[in-house]
Amino acid sequence: MGIFNKKTNDLPGRRRMSDTERRLSSDPDDRQYIFARNRTLTGTTSQRFRDVGHSTDLQSPRSHAHHLALRRRKIGMVFLVVLGIAVVLFILLLQFTAVVTVSTSDTSQSKKLNESVYEKAINDYFGIHPLSRLRFALDKTDLKNYLASTVPEVADVTDISLGAIGDTNITLSMRHPVAGWTIDSKQYFVDANGIAFEQNYFADPSVQIVDNSGVALQQGTTVASNRFLGFVGRVVSLSKSRGYNIVQAIIPSGTTRQLEVVIQNVVPHVKLSIDRPAGEQVEDMDRALTYLKAHGQSPSYVDVRVSGKAFYK
Repeated sequence: MGIFNKKTNDLPGRRRMSDTERRLSSDPDDRQYIFARNRTLTGTTSQRFRDVGHSTDLQSPRSHAHHLALRRRKIGMVFLVVLGIAVVLFILLLQFTAVVTVSTSDTSQSKKLNESVYEKAINDYFGIHPLSRLRFALDKTDLKNYLASTVPEVADVTDISLGAIGDTNITLSMRHPVAGWTIDSKQYFVDANGIAFEQNYFADPSVQIVDNSGVALQQGTTVASNRFLGFVGRVVSLSKSRGYNIVQAIIPSGTTRQLEVVIQNVVPHVKLSIDRPAGEQVEDMDRALTYLKAHGQSPSYVDVRVSGKAFYK
């Protein structure tokens, strides 16, 4: 029947894609810009671009915070490195010795210290050992040994301290003479350790060496050897420790290897030899003089040049 029949044109036509949909689906490059559900929006909310190549990625707050944290960390690291370098440079500047100031700690000196001589010697040492200009790298013992070889009147380097920036104060102690000897218009001194030197900053010693050897003046350097002066210094110092005050040391005629000492308030002179240790001879001298005093004898001299024996006349 006609009621159950539909006209062909009454059926809905199949849905067809519009021209716009066909154009969008046919262009895959443009589909990525279509907003879709559950998709992160990309682009920028800014109305201004710096240039054509400006990045259009839109960062989330979390990504932005992470990026800022990384930047802060990098800046902090750079700051710490710069600060560390500045601190190291400042410490090196404080430790660096550009100028040397020399002084002495001994107030009993009777003569003014010639600072320029010792400042030059110390600067010469720094020229040989450049790293020693940094105070923490300065070897005080090595500096002392160097000064003892170049300016032997220096006994010790007692203190090294900071002055102004770049200035180092070095305190020296000078040798105390126990005996003196003038030969060929040149004055020599010797301290208690037997070290010979020429420059004396204290009062002249009471012990003077009398040279009766008859050696020609051109051989003065041989007569005034460090070994001989060292022997005299040891004898004077050791004798004083035993209560004997030597006032004169005589070099006998025809020899430079023997010594005759004159002791205050003691009648006999004492003959010594520089080829035998000073300590042993002073000990033998003490025993001999004690024996003679106990027996009431006053000879003109006592000879202790032979080990274990003492001769007197």
